[in-house]
Formats: sequence, structure tokens, C-alpha cells
Amino acid sequence: MNQVNPSPLPLQVQALLNRLQARFGSGLADAAASLLTAAEQAPGRVSQEWQLFWQEVELESERLARDEGAAAASPEAGAAELQQQIDSLRARVAAIAHKLDA
Repeated sequence: MNQVNPSPLPLQVQALLNRLQARFGSGLADAAASLLTAAEQAPGRVSQEWQLFWQEVELESERLARDEGAAAASPEAGAAELQQQIDSLRARVAAIAHKLDA
């Protein structure tokens, strides 16, 4: 019943998986292995998504700074454009949050 695990797991985790498999069958052990693999990958993925989010925030900030002069020339048009920019930024944040939840 020994399985070769492709991901390098600590010996205690591998022992845990072996004992779960022996007691409850391969279905539970496979689920536990999948969960552990996802947990190992999560910090890197969250960090990557966080960095991507802040890069987008910085780019948006630069774009807003460039467009600030044009908005000052026409306050009514500037307010409408500003609301559009806010809505666009909110949509981006929602999309990133959805990626993080997935």
C-alpha cells in the first residue's frame, strides 16, 4: 500500500497520510494530500496576487495623476470620468478578490 508521492512532503506528513490511508482507505488520504498540497501552494499564490494587485494600484495611481489636469479643466466631465475610474477600479479589486477566493 506504499505510494510514491510526487511532491516533497515532510516525513511526519507522509506518515500521517500513510496512517490515514491504512485506516480509512485511499479516498480520504488522497483528499488529505490534495488539501496539504493546496495549503503548501497558498502562501506563494496569495503573495503573487497581492503583488499584482499593488502593481495595478500603482499604475492606476499614475494614470489618475496624468488625467488630473484634464479633469480640472472641466469639473462636470471630470466628476463623471472620476466615477467611471472608481467603478473600474472596484471591478478590478472584485476580480482579484474572486481569484484569491478560488
